Amino acid sequence: MPANNIQTLKAKSIAWPSPAKLNLFLYITGRRDNGYHELQTLFQFIDFGDTLFFDVNNTGEITITPAIEGVSLEQNLIWKAANALKVYAQQNGSCGSQSNIEQHKLGVDIQLDKILPMGGGLGGGSSNAATTLVALNTLWNLNIDIDTLAEIGLALGADVPVFVRGQAAFAEGVGEKLEPAHPAEKWYLVLKPDVNIATADIFTHPDLTRNTPKQALSTLLQQGYENDCEKIVTLLYPEVAKQLSWLLQYAPSRLTGTGSCLFAEFDTQQQAEQVLEYLASTEFSNSVFGFIAKGMNTSSLYKTLADYKQANHNSI
Repeated sequence: MPANNIQTLKAKSIAWPSPAKLNLFLYITGRRDNGYHELQTLFQFIDFGDTLFFDVNNTGEITITPAIEGVSLEQNLIWKAANALKVYAQQNGSCGSQSNIEQHKLGVDIQLDKILPMGGGLGGGSSNAATTLVALNTLWNLNIDIDTLAEIGLALGADVPVFVRGQAAFAEGVGEKLEPAHPAEKWYLVLKPDVNIATADIFTHPDLTRNTPKQALSTLLQQGYENDCEKIVTLLYPEVAKQLSWLLQYAPSRLTGTGSCLFAEFDTQQQAEQVLEYLASTEFSNSVFGFIAKGMNTSSLYKTLADYKQANHNSI
């Protein structure tokens, strides 16, 4: 690594998207002895999410601003991702040679512009971690392959690999077995009731369906999509049940993940916007966070990565 390489990259820092995801369907097919659940789910990204900015440096320190309330730095998935990548690079001699890594310590100041609600099932934390891995792999000039990045991500959370790979996917196992998929890129109205739901509370509930039969993706795509967690979430959180009932008047709607966010699917942006306008005249108008988003089978993160590499190549 040239002595001035990190400083040069710092001057070229850009905004890196951290898009949300939807689980278009989610079926729980079993539970392992270690307590983890087997599932089948269809991930699709949406064009709505957080944004991260990375200013790399030679200090060896990893900082994040602003702090997330109630989350220590060491528990922040962004910090965990950056640190895991740094440790991997140091242990495996990425970035040229071990002496280069020791001489040019891998540091970064990270700024998070967070708009995704926490506890909503949109994968915000996992997406933040994945964007950190992908961006810093480039900004630190590590040249780690995507399969290895996904493995590093899996240690941080089951949903991180799909964000790292950046392709809509059918997932099995605990979510780590990914098969590229190409669902219709519809328009979605996403609503977040004023409740936060812990994944552990849903997966440990005694009444959670855990024996949905496994089926081939081709079969699942021909059926009406469902979410096995929806029954428990609506049972425990009446606000979610009420808003789901309201959404179902207008379009096919369901829960995403294990969080509190609901989404309705539409063929056009205008249809989705019209229903969002209706929301203003309901009892939910002051207690829900809502937005319109387009489904994306390729993550916006990878468009930014391609643009960055092209700009960096052209400037050489």
